[in-house]
Amino acid sequence: QVQLVESGGGLVQAGGSLRLSCSASGRTFSNAAMGWLRQAPGKEREFVAGVHWSGAYTYYANSVKGRFTISRDNAKNTVYLQMNSLKPEDTALYYCAAAYAGGRYSSTADFDSWGQGTQVTVSS
Repeated sequence: QVQLVESGGGLVQAGGSLRLSCSASGRTFSNAAMGWLRQAPGKEREFVAGVHWSGAYTYYANSVKGRFTISRDNAKNTVYLQMNSLKPEDTALYYCAAAYAGGRYSSTADFDSWGQGTQVTVSS
């Protein structure tokens, strides 16, 4: 079973930037597509971004495309989410997620494991 630990969340003003990190252990990291999901209060968990096991291919939700960048370092068992031009509507608990089965990484349902989350709050 994979363990995922997120870090890097915090409070930022609108227009600012944050970089989230996720450290993985317990299973071979390079066998998994990785992603980020988020859940705002009173809303369902939603897909944010996903990255192929190689790091060569990525996929984004329309709401973050052009502002967020997902990347991974297989040597460090770590996946990142660079978030720029943050908006108040980006406020949510952000979860790192792993997909070991199926090979897809473009929706919430594709991921079979996730961490405890890190809070991102964007003030207006």
